[in-house]
Amino acid sequence: MSLRQMKKRRSIRQYTGQDISDSLLNELLETAARASNTGNMQLYSVVITRSRTNKEKMAPAHFNQPMVTAASVVLTCCADANRFVKWAEQRKARPGFDNFQIFIAAMIDAIIFAQAFCTAAEEKGLGICYLGTATYNADKIIEALSLPKLVVPVTTITVGWPADTPEQPERLPLEAIIHHETYTDYTSDDINALYKAKEELSINKRYVKENNKETLAQVFTDVRYARANNEYFSEAYLNVLKDRGFID
Repeated sequence: MSLRQMKKRRSIRQYTGQDISDSLLNELLETAARASNTGNMQLYSVVITRSRTNKEKMAPAHFNQPMVTAASVVLTCCADANRFVKWAEQRKARPGFDNFQIFIAAMIDAIIFAQAFCTAAEEKGLGICYLGTATYNADKIIEALSLPKLVVPVTTITVGWPADTPEQPERLPLEAIIHHETYTDYTSDDINALYKAKEELSINKRYVKENNKETLAQVFTDVRYARANNEYFSEAYLNVLKDRGFID
């Protein structure tokens, strides 16, 4: 995928319904499997959902977002220490993988694989969309996919042939995220300058008005990512990690 293509990328939520061939999907999966990972252990697994029935079974865990059932393929990328532990035990090794450090490593592995897959898929003309609900309702996804101990969903990706070309979402200017040599904290003037263009977009002004808020920041903190929801889903995910054996 060229740099020019990457700069034009956007999430796709509308799909044509055209199938993705097994050969193309396998090529993308094989390509993504070459991505970097922790200690060459590949502490991740990917569950592929193609059937309409199973997509519908998973949809409630993703708040019934329509792209779950509309996409040709749904990939659930999981942090997975289960496979490595089984291999180690069958080879007279004693793995210490039932802990938070290994979960973090496995989560990073899964995310790196997911992004490698997405980049490869977009290079082939496919559209993708990440679903954060994989962590919101991890317990429901675990049940739907029959995930064993030491396997936890980290992210879900919908994949299909794009039915439209939505407007590209805005991004903060590069100086908002890049620090040279050491971290330079932001002054009030910096914050005003860095968020000015975002706040002045007509669509973001509409969000403020529709939600009866004073500022765009309030839309994020009071509506989209409210404290109560953050705390609820944090506790739910921590309970999943306990149940799956990653933390006590």
